[in-house]
Amino acid sequence: MSYLLRKLLPYIILIVLAVFVWRSYKDTLLGTTNPTSQVSHNTVLTSIESLGKMELVRYNFKDVVEYNKEILQWLPNSKSVLIVAGEAVGCIDMSRITSQDIAFTNDSTITIKLPEPEICYFKVDHNKSKVFALENTYFQDAALVDEGYKYAEKNVRNAAINSGILEQTAENANKILKPMLEGITGRKVVLIRKQTTQTPAAPRRD
Repeated sequence: MSYLLRKLLPYIILIVLAVFVWRSYKDTLLGTTNPTSQVSHNTVLTSIESLGKMELVRYNFKDVVEYNKEILQWLPNSKSVLIVAGEAVGCIDMSRITSQDIAFTNDSTITIKLPEPEICYFKVDHNKSKVFALENTYFQDAALVDEGYKYAEKNVRNAAINSGILEQTAENANKILKPMLEGITGRKVVLIRKQTTQTPAAPRRD
């Protein structure tokens, strides 16, 4: 019996060793090890640029606007009174982010400098606005109303800025953009504002 055991012992050791090696390195041997993913500046930048202008907040306004226009010194001023509904949208232009604005702080964190928030557009909603009164139009009703609406449209932009739309846009960037960018990169994202010398002018939307 002892002779048979000594005879089989080397084979038993080989079998045990083979089982150990298989269990320890089977993923490597079969090529099933999860590959390590690498996130580069260019990959992140391309994904961010594709987002374009992200609309982050919308302000709606309703106001009574009185527009006065002097025609001649000896005639009473023309006046239009409008009940105006308008809106302004705050956004961040992601296409303005460059590779210098992206920093890999460590293996799990990315810091991104965001452009300054801006007003993407502002407009008067003519479907929800109406002319309340016209005085001394001198047969120029249409022109007076049109000028009144243009004046009201400028007020929409000013009212949005005075109401803090840019600050709200920046605040919403953390609430909305941060989880979105973390989903794209698979890493923790820290957002900071990139200081600029001039805020781009907001376009009007007809």
